[in-house]
Amino acid sequence: MGLSNNDTFKKLRVAHKLRDDEIVKICALVDFTVTKSELGAVFRNENHEKYMPCGDQLLRNFLDGLIIHLRGPRPPKE
Repeated sequence: MGLSNNDTFKKLRVAHKLRDDEIVKICALVDFTVTKSELGAVFRNENHEKYMPCGDQLLRNFLDGLIIHLRGPRPPKE
């Protein structure tokens, strides 16, 4: 029984003290569009009627954007 994508996303959000608008900006760094309402659905309790499972694509793009957010853009290759 490992962590679901939703659990991983929630833990990263808390660990980095991120708000929804910051997560939207982080995803925009990798040209991935996500809305605050979609994030609200992802962060809801599994038993809630508006709950939405976090897909691999959303988590992957968030992680890629988080790397750029924390480290800065990748330097150009020569």
